Amino acid sequence: MDIQRSIEIEFGIRAEQAANTIKLFDEGATVPFVARYRKEMTGSLDDQTLRDFYERLRYLRGFEETRTKYAEAIAEQGKLTDELSAAFAAARTLAELEDIYRPFRPKRRTRASIAKERGLEPLADIIHAQKLEKPAEDYAAAFVDPELGVETAADAVAGALDIIAERISDDADIRGAIRRKSQASAKIVSAASDPDKESVYRMYYEYQESVLRIAEHRVLALNRGEREGFIAVKLEQPDDEITGWLDKKLNRRNAFAGGLITAVCADAYKRLIAPSIEREIRSGLTEKAEEGAIRVFGENLKQLLMQPPLKGRTILALDPGYRTGCKFAALDPTGKVLSVGVVYPTPPAKRVEESKAKLIPIIERYGVEVIAIGNGTASRETEAFAAELISGSAREIRYCIVSEAGASVYSASKLGAEEFPEYDVALRSAVSIGRRLQDPLAELVKIEPKAVGVGQYQHDMNQKRLAETLAGVVESCVNRVGVELNTASAPLLGYVAGVSSAVAKNIVAYREANGPFRSRAQLIKVPKLGPKAFEQCAGFLRVADGDEPLDATGVHPESYGAARALIQKIGGSDGLPRKISDPAATALELGVGLPTLLDIIADLEKPGRDPRDEMPPVALSESVLSIDDILPGMVLTGTVRNVIDFGAFIDIGVHQDGLAHISQISKRRIKHPLEALSVGDIVKVKVLAVDKEKNRISLSVKDAE
Repeated sequence: MDIQRSIEIEFGIRAEQAANTIKLFDEGATVPFVARYRKEMTGSLDDQTLRDFYERLRYLRGFEETRTKYAEAIAEQGKLTDELSAAFAAARTLAELEDIYRPFRPKRRTRASIAKERGLEPLADIIHAQKLEKPAEDYAAAFVDPELGVETAADAVAGALDIIAERISDDADIRGAIRRKSQASAKIVSAASDPDKESVYRMYYEYQESVLRIAEHRVLALNRGEREGFIAVKLEQPDDEITGWLDKKLNRRNAFAGGLITAVCADAYKRLIAPSIEREIRSGLTEKAEEGAIRVFGENLKQLLMQPPLKGRTILALDPGYRTGCKFAALDPTGKVLSVGVVYPTPPAKRVEESKAKLIPIIERYGVEVIAIGNGTASRETEAFAAELISGSAREIRYCIVSEAGASVYSASKLGAEEFPEYDVALRSAVSIGRRLQDPLAELVKIEPKAVGVGQYQHDMNQKRLAETLAGVVESCVNRVGVELNTASAPLLGYVAGVSSAVAKNIVAYREANGPFRSRAQLIKVPKLGPKAFEQCAGFLRVADGDEPLDATGVHPESYGAARALIQKIGGSDGLPRKISDPAATALELGVGLPTLLDIIADLEKPGRDPRDEMPPVALSESVLSIDDILPGMVLTGTVRNVIDFGAFIDIGVHQDGLAHISQISKRRIKHPLEALSVGDIVKVKVLAVDKEKNRISLSVKDAE
């Protein structure tokens, strides 16, 4: 297989683009670096396309390694024929490679291998040839040998049929045809293990659906219900159709062999092929569903991380609780902790006045502008208390409900202990909640991505694949925004292109030992940060107020000469685009590509620009709503908190997020909610129904338009 050509066709790109991109990856370049600083070589492929490109390149190379490994294994057995070599060369899927290699794969002892040990393979050849001129038992008489465990002619025939059944099962063409037939018409069927036992899987207690049409989230739900023991799941295949087809294909209707071949076809299918095909199809459905869920999770995570920071605001963060009280942390606009403590405004203590007396002076002293409230236990009561605080203050204060997902993971982590050794776990959590509002990206990178609360079935997925994908999403977001070298934490630095976690710690250690970095060039002095790592990371690390003004921009040091020449040519950076009448000619004159020139212009126009500023601003509240205040027909403003396969959860200012089913999201037909909504979107919604007993709110986005 020509891997480069395959990628060219799949991605619809030129040979030069594909060859250059493969070369860059082989030289150790990272996706963010290639996407941002090698546009001339790749034809300006974006970072998502480049990640897909890299994954496909890795898959195809692994596929070629498997093809070679299997062919060499057969060659070592002395059985590699021109026909097999051609079959391997023609294979385009792993399933096809597995089918070809199956007859030669080392096997555990089977009924067929035992029959071969008993010397019955020649008898199998006779029956399989279907040229019998007398009953098979007459031929089998010569193979009876009690010492080998063949007591009768019937035993010999049975063993020979086991050998034939395995041959049929190992036939790549037969297995491929049966796989296609099953995939075309098989159904997933589930039944309750105990129909009287209540569970969230009740809709699957008596359920069936075509494997061609089943939704990905239902595949994952069925898998989980089966794993938890509430339902039994099986694949209902067209057994009669397949065994009939198999018999028609193989049976030559010999008077003495025909009945045996019919029986052995049924045995080969039901005992050997059908269970294997069922595993393959279910595994394929699961893999596809997991990939879909991971893709949705990644998109949600990207939107969450790219939420705009609440800049320049002093925050009072409240981590709600009942018995243990409400932990608080006051943070200045940079995230520095000003004050921490615990108050008890919620049941059972309900010391509201005492809590207000403690917090109002802190609000006034530090000029708190926003209260951030965690959405966990006691959030509803804490929100009501915050409203009282606001009404009792002379300052103009608003509040915001913040997701606590993963906050406890961070606060109990080694990183949390290193960052705030003087605080207990609960107080660290309050600090994290406040910082999430101030800079979601910088704070959330400290938490394992799958713990941030924007996925579905994340604990059921291939954890290695999930971790790789989500790490790629975080890396993409961090490098798109850029990182302030002198304030970034080690976890944040660890996501910068070319910077490993060990090097990130070395950067922080160097900063602490030598003071703030004065330039990007100083990075070379950091232990284990060599020229290649510097090339990859330098453009994404910013140095504000340093010795080199360009260090505060996204211009890569390799382009500083061109940037300075550009500024000198046009006499300053003010009104850059208007001063350049022919960008292509200017790029040629400066010795850079046109995409690089346009990026330099954009960075010089807005040094330190933050792409998150283009996102909808954080929604802040002034008054408190409860589910008792919500009535069908109301039109409210909400914030999208999570997007899943069948809808979106939207925060409308009450403790319980409402659900907008996919059918209620858009007036146009959409296949997935992500086509219309993203995490963080602020949308108008109409309340369709409120179920106070089950604490459920049904919403419509399309009816509120």
